[in-house]
Amino acid sequence: MSNPLPERPVRIFVGFQIDSAIRESVQRFKDEIHAFAPKARWQRPESLHVTLKFIGEKDATTVEAVKRELAGIRAPQFNVAFRGYGFFPTPQAARVFWIGIEAAAELNQLAATVDEATARLGISKETHAFRPHLTLARGTGTSASPRWRKQDRDNQNFVTLQQKVAALPSPDFGSMTVKQFVLYRSDISREGARYAPLADFALLPNAFASSEPPSATS
Repeated sequence: MSNPLPERPVRIFVGFQIDSAIRESVQRFKDEIHAFAPKARWQRPESLHVTLKFIGEKDATTVEAVKRELAGIRAPQFNVAFRGYGFFPTPQAARVFWIGIEAAAELNQLAATVDEATARLGISKETHAFRPHLTLARGTGTSASPRWRKQDRDNQNFVTLQQKVAALPSPDFGSMTVKQFVLYRSDISREGARYAPLADFALLPNAFASSEPPSATS
């Protein structure tokens, strides 16, 4: 898979896609609760993904270097389950509504390996613990707003939502096997972010994770 890069820097991140069955399950849940937070910025179904590492704006040369580093990663496939939900950073000051992820240690190991690989290019390493989640909605405060006002607006978007979802059974969206991870390009517009894959990197069945490097499609 190949998407040509423009000459200007582009925002990139590493993550993985979710299966269509889980995507559809999440969409049904969203349809049930969307009216409780109509002013929030809800993720489009095609945009749903799990982020392993946000890298930021990079030029084309650096993007190609990132591809080469990621192509050298040897890591096993792993299972993940999508269950429950939460609000970040806290329910009292919510800015993000997310779906929970349960996974084996391989997920955290992959995130750490990606972090190490990109650090070799001078990209800053993560300073916070990796907490995998699937972002479903964000508040509507803008970055130009004062912090106190932005947080207040974001939280007001989620007050009714928190009350309503608390009365529902804890959702279970299913599980999947992650067989590849992806380098994405992120384009920001008034309609929200749109993501395009720049390269896919295969994860190996456990029996072969320590042998040949995975293939990359770029």
